[in-house]
Amino acid sequence: MSTFAKRERLLFADLLETAGPEAPTLCEGWTARDLAAHVVVRERRPDAVAGQFVKQLAPRLDRVMEEYAAKPYSELIQLIRTGPPKLSPFSVKQVDEASNTVEFFIHAEDVRRAQPDWSPRELDPVFQDALWSRLERAARLAGRKAPTGLVLRRPDGQTVVAHKGAPVVTVTGEPAELLMFVFGRQDAAKVVLDGDPDAITKVGDSRQLGI
Repeated sequence: MSTFAKRERLLFADLLETAGPEAPTLCEGWTARDLAAHVVVRERRPDAVAGQFVKQLAPRLDRVMEEYAAKPYSELIQLIRTGPPKLSPFSVKQVDEASNTVEFFIHAEDVRRAQPDWSPRELDPVFQDALWSRLERAARLAGRKAPTGLVLRRPDGQTVVAHKGAPVVTVTGEPAELLMFVFGRQDAAKVVLDGDPDAITKVGDSRQLGI
């Protein structure tokens, strides 16, 4: 069984450690400390995570996030490296791989690409294929609020429709870059947009992309 999620988890933890707690990230308003707290809460406090989806529970999530963000930064990083507790669904390898490969890849890039001297990672074709497989499943959810039709295309011509509509904007790039794009990191994604100029502007400026 592949272990992409574990690899990306450890890379994410290393990047957090190197960047330091006050480093910026691509998550607007969040420092590296905030991002670390978010990941730990997601894995260890399912009772609070519901606040992401239920407005009435958002204050509880905010309180729990503040509680974890106040912990020593080194402790947060160690909790990420250690992984979820045994009773967490994320402790099941299949669930971890399905749920966390993209999660940790995106968040690792949130740390990397917020630095002024960042450069693209060299990703092997097997990992790119794995990311593409996940993108195919998540594309319509991630692109459901796109302001125009949206098609995602790999350099080899494989495509997936993220949002039906007209006019259509086609976004071309490697799977890793397409994931960054549809998860709301348009400014940091190495992609090429084709289509009507006004539609391209709307898609490029949209803050509605992402889950």
